[in-house]
Amino acid sequence: MAQQQNSIPEPIAQLEQQLAQWRSTNQPRARLPETLWNAAVELAQQYGVYRTAHSLRLDYVGLKERLLGSGTRSRKQARKPRKPAFVELLAPQSAKPEELVIEFESARGDKMRIQWQATIPLDWRALLRAWREAG
Repeated sequence: MAQQQNSIPEPIAQLEQQLAQWRSTNQPRARLPETLWNAAVELAQQYGVYRTAHSLRLDYVGLKERLLGSGTRSRKQARKPRKPAFVELLAPQSAKPEELVIEFESARGDKMRIQWQATIPLDWRALLRAWREAG
């Protein structure tokens, strides 16, 4: 009989054994270590994404994204807009500033205290909204 053309190349077979060993010692649906993903990406460069993903039983789209360089974060994380970590409030300089003190406390017990000297009132609602979104 003729040798099958769809035989698995030796490097893919070796990584397949490593993956089988890792899968046997970890929970189903556990995240693969980056070292295994990186090895799969190298093989996908050489043998193609479909062949590699199919042989190794990996997510085709995930492997393709990693191969293209966009797979460092999950697709859900990539779509999430970043929340502000810092909100800067600027007040115009004028005569006789007033001192304001604002204290917030969340249901979780997080606290924030702001002491402010300004001639205009502080928009504390916008500040509170930004603090809640950042947490």
